[in-house]
Amino acid sequence: MNAVTKKYLLFGGIGLVLGLIISFVVLFISAPRLMMVEDQSKYDFEETVERFEAEVLDAGWSIPGHHDMQAILESHGHDVLRVEIFELCSSRYSAEILELDDERIVSPLMPCRIAIYEKSDGNTYIARMNNTLMARLFGGVIYDVMEQASEETEAIIDKLIK
Repeated sequence: MNAVTKKYLLFGGIGLVLGLIISFVVLFISAPRLMMVEDQSKYDFEETVERFEAEVLDAGWSIPGHHDMQAILESHGHDVLRVEIFELCSSRYSAEILELDDERIVSPLMPCRIAIYEKSDGNTYIARMNNTLMARLFGGVIYDVMEQASEETEAIIDKLIK
């Protein structure tokens, strides 16, 4: 191996290591913004919650869980702005996942959770996990089902933000 080849290998190795480090830093900084989606509602808090619940039920989904985090935290001596977390379920999609042994691994992500909250700017926001991105990580049946469920929940949310 001559000196020129060694030089190219050395610089190539350094470039590879630097590229990996930069990629890791970018991923670390970007991941929270990629994994979660937040949109401002065009309505105030009460109307957003009311319309959201109606849209969910109209779409054929159920709300098996609802958590008023402001009330819960207030009972423990904490004062926070309004935050309500809704657990949404579509039996059609849930059954497709839960009837298959290998796909049950995603059951901790069920039911889908959507948060509606106020910020100190006085506006109301709707946040949820980026299910489309999460679905891609799994592939197969999980991808297909999560993608369809995500499309439906985003259609519900679109009515509140656009």
